[in-house]
Amino acid sequence: MSLLLILQLLLFPLLCSSTSTTPNPFDVSYYIDCGGPTNTTDPFNTTWLSDRNYTGGSAAIVSEPLLFHHSQEKTLRYFPLSFGKKNCYTVSLPNGRYYFRTFTVYDNYDGKSHSPSFDASVEGTLVYSWRSPWPESLARDGAYSDLFAYVTDGQADFCFYSIATDPPVIGSLQINQIDPNSYDAASIGHSFILVNYGRLTCGSPQWGPGFTNDTDYFGRSWQSDYSFQSHIASSSSALRKIGTNNAISGANTPPNYFPAKLYQTAVTTDGGEIQYDLEVDAKLDYLLWFHFAELDSSVSKEGQRVFDVLVNGNNVNRIDIYKEVGGFAAYTWSYTLKNLSSTVLTVRLVKVVGSPVISGLENYALVPADLSTVPDQVVAMRALKDSLRVPDRMGWNGDPCAPTSWDAWEGVTCHLNKDGKSLVISQIDLGTQGLKGGYISDQISLLSNLVSLNLSTNSLGGTLPSGLGQKSLIRLDLSSNQFTGSIPDSLASSNLQLVLLNDNLLEGRVPEELFSIGVHGGAIDLSGNKGLCGGPTLPDCPLFWENGSLSTKGKIAIGLSSLVFFCVLLLVIYMFCIRRGRNDYDFGLPQDLMSLAAKRNKYQRQKSLMLLEMESQHAKGLPSPFTPY
Repeated sequence: MSLLLILQLLLFPLLCSSTSTTPNPFDVSYYIDCGGPTNTTDPFNTTWLSDRNYTGGSAAIVSEPLLFHHSQEKTLRYFPLSFGKKNCYTVSLPNGRYYFRTFTVYDNYDGKSHSPSFDASVEGTLVYSWRSPWPESLARDGAYSDLFAYVTDGQADFCFYSIATDPPVIGSLQINQIDPNSYDAASIGHSFILVNYGRLTCGSPQWGPGFTNDTDYFGRSWQSDYSFQSHIASSSSALRKIGTNNAISGANTPPNYFPAKLYQTAVTTDGGEIQYDLEVDAKLDYLLWFHFAELDSSVSKEGQRVFDVLVNGNNVNRIDIYKEVGGFAAYTWSYTLKNLSSTVLTVRLVKVVGSPVISGLENYALVPADLSTVPDQVVAMRALKDSLRVPDRMGWNGDPCAPTSWDAWEGVTCHLNKDGKSLVISQIDLGTQGLKGGYISDQISLLSNLVSLNLSTNSLGGTLPSGLGQKSLIRLDLSSNQFTGSIPDSLASSNLQLVLLNDNLLEGRVPEELFSIGVHGGAIDLSGNKGLCGGPTLPDCPLFWENGSLSTKGKIAIGLSSLVFFCVLLLVIYMFCIRRGRNDYDFGLPQDLMSLAAKRNKYQRQKSLMLLEMESQHAKGLPSPFTPY
């Protein structure tokens, strides 16, 4: 999108701030002072947060800070190439629709007198293109730009892409939640970003959040229409400003919450026509939003003020304000212009009865949302960024594949998914990138379309995740690293044609199926892993030891040995019990056994004494007690 065209619409005065103190019906908002070291409060009582949520870059101060009235305009963040070509502000938000507003300024902060060339995107869609050299007033004073976009993944990404070696810059970032049904979302859908090409207040100087204390629930600021009025009309049809202090009904209502102040001023003409010329980019669709109010109390019935609306010469509507809403009431109407072929959009209000009148005009480019990477694969790539310790210079920020007009993350190749509605990761090539101390995240299993993975000649370690062998994977090069552990069986079940695992610290038995790669015309190299075994060119694996632990055979052997030992033990106990059972006295408790022994000894002694007595009597000739008479 052309920078110069946007700037003519969005170049705001230096006195601009960026918010309102009026409570917003939607409670999520962020005001980030890019480059700012501390929280500050502007004259409109808005707190600007110190710089945060950025992926890289450095802070700086404009060369002439006294020219700027507010602290958030005096600082900036720039992104040199050492932080990669792509950098972002990433803010966690509830899903919904948001108003994004940025302040961009150069002011020769780096002393090089060279305004940078770069692109900016929101949610993976290119929205602004800045090209050097900037107009002198823009480079010195800066400009505000804004748009409406949906956040659907719980995270807003506002990203910058360096052109050549120029560092992108940003002065402030404002994000406000708005009504998701605003600006005819039901008809337009969620697949467009509305980029502001002019938000005009008619018959009034610039006002709104950041300019005055007037409120706008969405945070919108309204520019004076004066510089957009066509000056081809003769003096007899010059435009006149009109206004009222009367209350305006129908303002500040959902879903658009247009402020009442917008409808309290207007322009009209004593002639028969009002014309605006708006510079735009060709080949885009545009949404025009018209604002009207009948401010003349003498117009008391329908048909007293009627005029036609012509867009690029085509009569698109006939307006009778009083007929629609009566007097002192807000009336809005929108029109979409398809596939504009010129760089000028002309709006004319032509008299039918009475004089035409208008209170405000908005012009938005309907920028189609770009394709984005499949969410699960975004999760996987962010996990890999952390686990592999990818350096900042590679610019792994934002969506890995979007915008499609930019290069994907360095070393990453993307292609269109089968459904044609999203992007997927097909290749990762980070060979010889100086990656140190990292490992391969288990989340790599989410890359279901990955065809080639090259992490060779780095200093990566850890074990190889079991989900590494996706069916889609054809080429795998992890050579010359420090990976440990065994080769996962999942690699053997994949469609690999090239496997380079040489010069690592892998160990254990190699899955037999893996060697079929070489048999079927592929290539496999496992050399330089002293702990590997079981292959044609590798030593035999120990019978009972495999992959750094007991093998299945070892576990079976130990199980059988334990069973035999248990059986023998049972047999010994059984035989001991049988032998003890054949003794002629009963078993008892220890105290019982002692009592039985004592009784037995007493009996034996008595028996011996009786025998001695009988022998003595026999020797004396006495009759035996047992001899019969």
